[in-house]
Amino acid sequence: MPEQLWFTEILNRLFASPVVALLRALHVEPKYPSQPITNSLAMELLVFVFLLILFLIVRSRLSVESPSGLQHMFEGVEGFIQGQSNEIIGHHSEGYTAFLATLCFFILFCNLIGVIPGFESPTAVPIVPLGCAICAFVYYQAQGFKHAGPAYLKHFLGPSDPTMSIFIRIPLALLMLPIELISHFARMLSLTIRLFANMFAGDMVTLVFFSLVPLGVPILFLGLHVGVSLLQTYIFVLLTTVYLSGAVSEEH
Repeated sequence: MPEQLWFTEILNRLFASPVVALLRALHVEPKYPSQPITNSLAMELLVFVFLLILFLIVRSRLSVESPSGLQHMFEGVEGFIQGQSNEIIGHHSEGYTAFLATLCFFILFCNLIGVIPGFESPTAVPIVPLGCAICAFVYYQAQGFKHAGPAYLKHFLGPSDPTMSIFIRIPLALLMLPIELISHFARMLSLTIRLFANMFAGDMVTLVFFSLVPLGVPILFLGLHVGVSLLQTYIFVLLTTVYLSGAVSEEH
C-alpha cells in the first residue's frame, strides 16, 4: 500500500468506511479499501478548507476606511487578474474574474503546500492538474455557448468567408472540424502536463537535496519551488484567460 501522510491517515481512520460505501454505491471498487482517501485528495481537501476559512475571514473584515493587509493582498490579486482579463478578453471580462481568481488561489496553494514539511503538493499528481484543466475547459466552453448560443459551434468549423463558394466552404469545414476538436482537447493535455511536470520535478529536487544536505542548501531549492509555484499558477490562469477570450470574442 502507498505511504500515507499524517493528515491522510487521520482522514482514512475517520472516514474510510463511508467513503468506501459511497464508492461501492457508485460501482467503483477502491484499490485499497482501508485507504480510500489518497494523499492528493487529502491535500486538496485541506487547501479547500483553508481557502474557505480564509475567504470567510476576509469577508467578515472587509473595510473601506481601514482595510487589513489580508484584504489588500486579495484585492491586489483580484485587480491583477481583472487587469489581465481586460487586456486579453476586453471590456466585458468582469464576469469571469471570480472564476479565474478562485482557480488562481486554489492552484497556488496546492502548489505551495508542498513546501511545508509533512505535506506534499497535490498538483504533483497528474489527476489534480487534470481536474483543474477539465474545469477550465468546461468553463470556457460553457461561456462560449452562453455568449454566442448555438452559433458558437461555428467556432469549430474554422474561419468562414461569405465570399467563398459553398463547394469550398463545406469540405473546408469538414476538414477543420476534427482539427479544431483535437486542438481544444489538446489544451487540456497541455495544461495538465505543464503543471504536473513542473511541480513533480520541483518536489523531487527538493526531496533529494533535503536527503543529501539537511541544512542550508535546501533552503535555496525551497525558494526555487516557491518561484516555480507562482510561475506555474500564473501560466495556468493566463492560458485559461486566453482560451476564454477565444470562446467569448465578439467575432463568435
